[in-house]
Amino acid sequence: MSIENRAKAATDKVEGKGQELVGKVTGDREDQAAGKAKQTMGKVKDGIEDAKDSIVDAARKVSDKVHDAVEEVKHKANH
Repeated sequence: MSIENRAKAATDKVEGKGQELVGKVTGDREDQAAGKAKQTMGKVKDGIEDAKDSIVDAARKVSDKVHDAVEEVKHKANH
């Protein structure tokens, strides 16, 4: 839905992967865990955006069907 939100999610995933790798290289388990957590947060944000997109698509389909039904009723009423 939002390019900005998708970009933030991608940034979280990339930064998280980097932090995790730094933690592995340095042996810092806290950095590793924080990096994994940040990656997970990015994935969650992507999932939220996917859900928003699905809701918007479904609402558009319903709106189109309602519109078509109203037009059909108007057309029948005029004949």
